[in-house]
Amino acid sequence: MNLNLFNDVPDGLTQRARSFVRAHGVKVDVRPVEEQRQWWLERDIPATVIDRMAAYQERWGGLVLPPASKYDGGPRYFAADSPEGSASEGWWFEAGMQRTAVPYSFMIGPSGEFGIHAGQWSPLHATVEGWVESLALTHHASMWAKKIVKITGDEVAGTWLV
Repeated sequence: MNLNLFNDVPDGLTQRARSFVRAHGVKVDVRPVEEQRQWWLERDIPATVIDRMAAYQERWGGLVLPPASKYDGGPRYFAADSPEGSASEGWWFEAGMQRTAVPYSFMIGPSGEFGIHAGQWSPLHATVEGWVESLALTHHASMWAKKIVKITGDEVAGTWLV
């Protein structure tokens, strides 16, 4: 377990997100993807999918962040597992175990999107970086904002933020 992530923050994050990961993240040991490569290959999982999983694991594997305000907290920690899909649909793989018992899985989509799969694919962010950025921004807002108001859909049009 790495409790000091000062020099172990993935590239490509904003300063806010890097600071958030340094201050609130830890890294735990996770099982390397390579240990299961042969087993997945024998089950017709394409090598390119396993390579994507290994790259994800190298970059994000074991990262534990504070719970998200939605989606039952988000993944407990990032770890690639359970590839699903086909050549025609594309391939997803599990982004990490959920914090609570929920009827969906956090997944990484065919193009690297971070989202939820529950019989149907629902991307939440274009990248894992987007998910981490949203956690950092939510944390920042909860610490500093005097008032947080959620607006959606048609409410957004014409809203003036003061």
